[in-house]
Amino acid sequence: MFADVLRGLRRNVTMTIAMILTTAISLTLLGAGLIVARMTDQMRHTYADKIEVTVYMTKDVSTQDPNCQEAVCQAVGDALNNDKQLVERATYQSQSAAWAQYQQMFAGQPEMLQIAKPTDLQSSWHVKLHDPQQYKVIAARYGTFPGVDQVTDQSQTLDKLFNVLNGIRNATIIVALVQALAALLLIANTVQVAAYTRRTETSIMRLVGASRWRTQLPFILEAVVAAVMGAILAVVGLVAMKYLFVDKTLGSIMNAGILPRLDATALIWVSPWLGGIAVGLAAVASYVTLRLYVRL
Repeated sequence: MFADVLRGLRRNVTMTIAMILTTAISLTLLGAGLIVARMTDQMRHTYADKIEVTVYMTKDVSTQDPNCQEAVCQAVGDALNNDKQLVERATYQSQSAAWAQYQQMFAGQPEMLQIAKPTDLQSSWHVKLHDPQQYKVIAARYGTFPGVDQVTDQSQTLDKLFNVLNGIRNATIIVALVQALAALLLIANTVQVAAYTRRTETSIMRLVGASRWRTQLPFILEAVVAAVMGAILAVVGLVAMKYLFVDKTLGSIMNAGILPRLDATALIWVSPWLGGIAVGLAAVASYVTLRLYVRL
Protein backbone atom coordinates (compact mmCIF):
# COMPACT_ATOMS: atom_id res chain seq x y z
CA MET A 1 0.00 0.00 0.00
CA PHE A 2 2.80 2.43 0.86
CA ALA A 3 4.52 1.50 -2.38
CA ASP A 4 1.30 2.48 -4.16
CA VAL A 5 1.32 5.79 -2.30
CA LEU A 6 4.91 6.59 -3.33
CA ARG A 7 4.22 5.64 -6.94
CA GLY A 8 1.11 7.80 -6.96
CA LEU A 9 3.01 10.81 -5.64
CA ARG A 10 5.69 10.36 -8.31
CA ARG A 11 3.17 9.97 -11.14
CA ASN A 12 1.51 13.31 -10.41
CA VAL A 13 4.61 15.10 -9.20
CA THR A 14 3.65 18.58 -10.49
CA MET A 15 0.18 18.48 -8.92
CA THR A 16 1.67 17.04 -5.73
CA ILE A 17 4.15 19.93 -5.51
CA ALA A 18 1.36 22.43 -6.14
CA MET A 19 -0.74 20.82 -3.42
CA ILE A 20 2.18 20.89 -0.96
CA LEU A 21 2.93 24.56 -1.64
CA THR A 22 -0.71 25.65 -1.48
CA THR A 23 -1.20 23.80 1.78
CA ALA A 24 2.04 25.25 3.17
CA ILE A 25 1.02 28.83 2.33
CA SER A 26 -2.45 28.50 3.86
CA LEU A 27 -1.10 26.84 7.01
CA THR A 28 1.65 29.45 7.37
CA LEU A 29 -0.92 32.24 7.28
CA LEU A 30 -3.21 30.35 9.65
CA GLY A 31 -0.32 29.70 12.03
CA ALA A 32 0.64 33.38 11.96
CA GLY A 33 -2.96 34.34 12.76
CA LEU A 34 -3.09 31.90 15.68
CA ILE A 35 0.21 33.21 17.05
CA VAL A 36 -0.98 36.83 16.82
CA ALA A 37 -4.21 35.85 18.61
CA ARG A 38 -2.17 34.15 21.34
CA MET A 39 0.08 37.20 21.72
CA THR A 40 -2.97 39.46 21.97
CA ASP A 41 -4.43 37.33 24.76
CA GLN A 42 -1.08 37.39 26.58
CA MET A 43 -0.97 41.17 26.29
CA ARG A 44 -4.49 41.49 27.69
CA HIS A 45 -3.55 39.42 30.73
CA THR A 46 -0.25 41.27 31.16
CA TYR A 47 -1.67 44.78 30.92
CA ALA A 48 -4.91 44.06 32.76
CA ASP A 49 -3.08 44.20 36.11
CA LYS A 50 -1.30 47.43 35.14
CA ILE A 51 -4.23 49.44 33.82
CA GLU A 52 -5.18 52.41 36.00
CA VAL A 53 -7.84 55.08 35.88
CA THR A 54 -6.52 58.59 36.52
CA VAL A 55 -8.75 61.23 38.11
CA TYR A 56 -7.16 64.60 37.36
CA MET A 57 -7.85 67.53 39.66
CA THR A 58 -8.29 71.01 38.23
CA LYS A 59 -5.24 73.29 37.97
CA ASP A 60 -6.61 75.55 40.68
CA VAL A 61 -6.91 72.67 43.14
CA SER A 62 -3.51 71.31 42.06
CA THR A 63 -1.81 74.66 42.74
CA GLN A 64 -3.70 75.82 45.84
CA ASP A 65 -3.82 72.45 47.60
CA PRO A 66 -0.55 70.67 46.69
CA ASN A 67 -0.77 68.15 49.55
CA CYS A 68 -4.50 67.34 49.23
CA GLN A 69 -5.36 68.66 52.67
CA GLU A 70 -8.44 70.70 51.81
CA ALA A 71 -12.01 69.45 51.65
CA VAL A 72 -12.41 69.36 47.87
CA CYS A 73 -9.43 67.09 47.21
CA GLN A 74 -10.02 64.96 50.29
CA ALA A 75 -13.66 64.39 49.32
CA VAL A 76 -12.56 62.83 46.03
CA GLY A 77 -9.97 60.63 47.74
CA ASP A 78 -12.37 59.51 50.49
CA ALA A 79 -15.04 58.64 47.94
CA LEU A 80 -12.58 56.58 45.89
CA ASN A 81 -11.09 54.73 48.85
CA ASN A 82 -14.55 53.98 50.27
CA ASP A 83 -15.79 52.58 46.94
CA LYS A 84 -14.67 49.03 47.78
CA GLN A 85 -16.92 47.45 45.16
CA LEU A 86 -15.01 49.00 42.24
CA VAL A 87 -11.77 50.44 43.59
CA GLU A 88 -8.89 48.26 44.74
CA ARG A 89 -6.75 51.23 45.77
CA ALA A 90 -6.44 54.96 45.10
CA THR A 91 -3.11 56.77 45.32
CA TYR A 92 -2.64 60.55 45.30
CA GLN A 93 0.04 62.18 43.14
CA SER A 94 0.80 65.82 43.82
CA GLN A 95 1.71 68.41 41.22
CA SER A 96 5.35 68.35 42.32
CA ALA A 97 5.46 64.53 42.12
CA ALA A 98 3.94 64.69 38.63
CA TRP A 99 6.65 67.20 37.60
CA ALA A 100 9.39 64.93 39.00
CA GLN A 101 7.95 62.02 37.04
CA TYR A 102 7.83 64.18 33.92
CA GLN A 103 11.48 65.18 34.35
CA GLN A 104 12.49 61.56 34.79
CA MET A 105 10.47 60.45 31.76
CA PHE A 106 12.00 63.06 29.44
CA ALA A 107 15.46 63.25 30.98
CA GLY A 108 17.06 62.57 27.61
CA GLN A 109 14.94 65.12 25.73
CA PRO A 110 15.86 68.67 26.89
CA GLU A 111 13.42 70.28 24.47
CA MET A 112 10.52 68.57 26.25
CA LEU A 113 11.73 69.93 29.60
CA GLN A 114 11.99 73.45 28.21
CA ILE A 115 8.44 73.67 26.92
CA ALA A 116 6.83 72.70 30.24
CA LYS A 117 6.84 73.98 33.79
CA PRO A 118 5.53 72.48 37.06
CA THR A 119 2.30 74.49 37.05
CA ASP A 120 1.35 72.97 33.66
CA LEU A 121 0.82 69.61 35.32
CA GLN A 122 -2.08 68.57 37.51
CA SER A 123 -2.33 66.59 40.69
CA SER A 124 -4.29 63.38 40.33
CA TRP A 125 -5.66 60.24 41.93
CA HIS A 126 -4.38 56.99 40.37
CA VAL A 127 -7.08 54.39 40.77
CA LYS A 128 -6.56 50.62 40.46
CA LEU A 129 -9.86 48.87 39.72
CA HIS A 130 -10.90 45.34 40.58
CA ASP A 131 -12.26 45.09 37.03
CA PRO A 132 -10.62 47.41 34.44
CA GLN A 133 -13.74 47.11 32.28
CA GLN A 134 -15.62 49.23 34.83
CA TYR A 135 -13.84 52.41 33.72
CA LYS A 136 -17.04 54.00 32.40
CA VAL A 137 -18.71 53.58 35.79
CA ILE A 138 -15.82 55.40 37.49
CA ALA A 139 -15.83 58.15 34.85
CA ALA A 140 -19.58 58.69 35.24
CA ARG A 141 -19.49 58.56 39.04
CA TYR A 142 -16.49 60.81 39.72
CA GLY A 143 -16.22 62.94 36.58
CA THR A 144 -18.69 65.48 37.96
CA PHE A 145 -17.15 65.76 41.44
CA PRO A 146 -16.16 69.31 42.49
CA GLY A 147 -12.49 69.89 41.73
CA VAL A 148 -12.25 67.07 39.17
CA ASP A 149 -11.06 68.11 35.72
CA GLN A 150 -11.26 64.83 33.81
CA VAL A 151 -11.08 61.05 34.17
CA THR A 152 -8.87 59.09 31.79
CA ASP A 153 -8.28 55.40 31.30
CA GLN A 154 -5.13 53.72 29.97
CA SER A 155 -7.19 50.93 28.45
CA GLN A 156 -8.41 53.31 25.75
CA THR A 157 -4.89 53.47 24.33
CA LEU A 158 -4.42 49.74 24.73
CA ASP A 159 -7.71 49.05 22.97
CA LYS A 160 -6.35 50.83 19.90
CA LEU A 161 -3.30 48.56 19.92
CA PHE A 162 -5.48 45.48 20.44
CA ASN A 163 -7.70 46.56 17.55
CA VAL A 164 -4.66 46.76 15.27
CA LEU A 165 -3.47 43.31 16.36
CA ASN A 166 -6.96 41.86 15.99
CA GLY A 167 -7.20 43.38 12.51
CA ILE A 168 -3.90 41.76 11.51
CA ARG A 169 -5.06 38.45 12.94
CA ASN A 170 -8.44 38.58 11.18
CA ALA A 171 -6.93 39.57 7.83
CA THR A 172 -4.36 36.78 8.08
CA ILE A 173 -6.96 34.16 8.96
CA ILE A 174 -9.29 35.31 6.14
CA VAL A 175 -6.49 34.96 3.59
CA ALA A 176 -5.59 31.60 5.14
CA LEU A 177 -9.18 30.40 4.72
CA VAL A 178 -9.16 31.44 1.05
CA GLN A 179 -5.90 29.55 0.59
CA ALA A 180 -7.38 26.57 2.44
CA LEU A 181 -10.31 26.54 -0.01
CA ALA A 182 -7.81 26.55 -2.87
CA ALA A 183 -5.96 23.67 -1.20
CA LEU A 184 -9.23 21.74 -0.83
CA LEU A 185 -10.07 22.13 -4.49
CA LEU A 186 -6.54 21.19 -5.51
CA ILE A 187 -6.62 18.07 -3.32
CA ALA A 188 -9.97 17.08 -4.84
CA ASN A 189 -8.68 17.56 -8.40
CA THR A 190 -5.45 15.69 -7.64
CA VAL A 191 -7.35 12.73 -6.19
CA GLN A 192 -9.70 12.65 -9.18
CA VAL A 193 -6.84 12.69 -11.67
CA ALA A 194 -4.91 10.05 -9.74
CA ALA A 195 -7.97 7.79 -9.51
CA TYR A 196 -8.67 8.20 -13.22
CA THR A 197 -5.10 7.36 -14.29
CA ARG A 198 -5.14 4.21 -12.14
CA ARG A 199 -8.68 3.13 -12.86
CA THR A 200 -7.52 -0.11 -14.54
CA GLU A 201 -5.45 -1.15 -11.50
CA THR A 202 -8.26 -0.43 -9.06
CA SER A 203 -10.79 -2.27 -11.24
CA ILE A 204 -8.62 -5.39 -11.24
CA MET A 205 -8.16 -5.13 -7.48
CA ARG A 206 -11.93 -4.94 -7.01
CA LEU A 207 -12.43 -7.97 -9.29
CA VAL A 208 -10.06 -10.12 -7.24
CA GLY A 209 -11.82 -9.24 -3.99
CA ALA A 210 -10.21 -6.05 -2.66
CA SER A 211 -12.52 -3.97 -0.47
CA ARG A 212 -13.51 -0.41 -1.30
CA TRP A 213 -11.36 0.83 1.60
CA ARG A 214 -8.33 -1.03 0.21
CA THR A 215 -8.68 0.70 -3.14
CA GLN A 216 -9.47 4.13 -1.67
CA LEU A 217 -6.90 4.25 1.13
CA PRO A 218 -3.81 4.78 -1.06
CA PHE A 219 -5.37 7.91 -2.60
CA ILE A 220 -6.29 9.26 0.84
CA LEU A 221 -2.78 8.55 2.12
CA GLU A 222 -1.26 10.36 -0.87
CA ALA A 223 -3.22 13.50 0.00
CA VAL A 224 -2.35 13.14 3.71
CA VAL A 225 1.38 12.71 3.00
CA ALA A 226 1.39 15.79 0.75
CA ALA A 227 -0.52 17.78 3.39
CA VAL A 228 1.90 16.73 6.14
CA MET A 229 4.80 17.87 3.97
CA GLY A 230 2.98 21.17 3.52
CA ALA A 231 2.55 21.46 7.30
CA ILE A 232 6.27 20.86 7.81
CA LEU A 233 7.07 23.60 5.29
CA ALA A 234 4.62 25.89 7.10
CA VAL A 235 6.37 25.35 10.44
CA VAL A 236 9.74 25.97 8.78
CA GLY A 237 8.31 29.16 7.28
CA LEU A 238 7.09 30.36 10.69
CA VAL A 239 10.50 29.66 12.23
CA ALA A 240 12.17 31.62 9.41
CA MET A 241 9.73 34.52 9.88
CA LYS A 242 10.52 34.60 13.60
CA TYR A 243 14.31 34.79 13.21
CA LEU A 244 14.55 36.77 9.97
CA PHE A 245 11.71 39.26 10.45
CA VAL A 246 10.09 39.36 13.89
CA ASP A 247 13.27 39.24 15.98
CA LYS A 248 15.02 41.87 13.86
CA THR A 249 12.06 44.22 13.42
CA LEU A 250 10.27 43.92 16.77
CA GLY A 251 13.08 42.61 18.96
CA SER A 252 13.68 45.92 20.78
CA ILE A 253 9.95 46.36 21.47
CA MET A 254 9.68 42.83 22.83
CA ASN A 255 12.79 43.27 24.97
CA ALA A 256 11.23 46.41 26.46
CA GLY A 257 8.20 44.37 27.49
CA ILE A 258 5.73 46.30 25.33
CA LEU A 259 4.94 43.19 23.29
CA PRO A 260 5.22 39.63 24.60
CA ARG A 261 8.25 37.76 23.31
CA LEU A 262 7.75 35.34 20.44
CA ASP A 263 9.74 32.36 21.62
CA ALA A 264 9.93 28.71 20.68
CA THR A 265 6.97 27.96 22.94
CA ALA A 266 4.56 29.65 20.54
CA LEU A 267 5.94 27.67 17.59
CA ILE A 268 5.74 24.41 19.54
CA TRP A 269 2.17 25.29 20.54
CA VAL A 270 1.01 26.02 16.98
CA SER A 271 2.80 23.13 15.21
CA PRO A 272 0.44 20.31 16.34
CA TRP A 273 -2.55 22.44 15.34
CA LEU A 274 -1.15 22.91 11.85
CA GLY A 275 -0.32 19.21 11.53
CA GLY A 276 -3.77 18.14 12.71
CA ILE A 277 -5.54 20.61 10.44
CA ALA A 278 -3.43 19.48 7.47
CA VAL A 279 -4.19 15.79 8.04
CA GLY A 280 -7.89 16.40 8.63
CA LEU A 281 -8.21 18.70 5.63
CA ALA A 282 -6.52 16.23 3.27
CA ALA A 283 -8.28 13.15 4.61
CA VAL A 284 -11.78 14.65 4.51
CA ALA A 285 -11.31 16.28 1.09
CA SER A 286 -9.94 13.14 -0.53
CA TYR A 287 -12.52 10.83 1.07
CA VAL A 288 -15.47 13.02 0.05
CA THR A 289 -14.07 13.31 -3.48
CA LEU A 290 -13.72 9.55 -3.81
CA ARG A 291 -17.23 8.93 -2.47
CA LEU A 292 -18.94 11.56 -4.61
CA TYR A 293 -17.04 11.65 -7.88
CA VAL A 294 -15.02 8.43 -8.23
CA ARG A 295 -16.19 4.84 -8.37
CA LEU A 296 -13.53 2.47 -7.06
